Amino acid sequence: MSYKMQTDKLQLERDTVEEVKLSQPEEEIIARYEKLYTGAVNDVLREMCILNQALPPQIVPLRDEMVVAGFAFTIRSAADPTLGGELELRVKMLDELRPNMICVWNANGHDVASHWGGVMTRASMHRGVRGAIIDGGIRDTRDILEQGFPIWYRYRTSNGALSRCKITAYQKPIAIEGVIVKPGDLILADIDGALVIPRKLVEEVLERAEAIERNEGEIKEWVDAGLPARQIHERGGYF
Repeated sequence: MSYKMQTDKLQLERDTVEEVKLSQPEEEIIARYEKLYTGAVNDVLREMCILNQALPPQIVPLRDEMVVAGFAFTIRSAADPTLGGELELRVKMLDELRPNMICVWNANGHDVASHWGGVMTRASMHRGVRGAIIDGGIRDTRDILEQGFPIWYRYRTSNGALSRCKITAYQKPIAIEGVIVKPGDLILADIDGALVIPRKLVEEVLERAEAIERNEGEIKEWVDAGLPARQIHERGGYF
């Protein structure tokens, strides 16, 4: 009997980024998701027994009315007092951004520096990036607000990133408090936080979430009409 730890299956699951082709244009999928809300989509994931896709509730929108959907461009960084190679890596990373992406940044618990600011916002918008989810800090807040860029973040600070942290990788799987985000996963974010939909489930989840939202509209009509709770429940409604 071999006592060697068997990790091949786990490595395949965690390290692999599947090339999943969607049957509809990205723009159409994004537009439909942005008409939904995270609660309905999260309920669909729960039906599928996928229960750990909501990013931490401490990651909040800069403005409550912000809503965005797009495909994840993942970034990792860590605390680092050195500067060597950081600007060159940032330039390379920015050149790989594409339309319909959302930058998802894992700062690995570093809570001293800003990881995103006004210039990064401007550069990303010029490349068609739809928004950013920063598990870390932002600055140049007024500039970001004036640009109307949808962004979710953990904290604000005037501290810049250089000499405080460095990007360690991008377009690799990341984990934010146990939620795994892979490049190309769909991100939906609104006032209730940010949600990760695995790319292979994007279209299936979308269709079911649209059906749930239609159903909830009917349930609300029953409530407004004064139907008893039991009758609403018997009709398939819920609260």
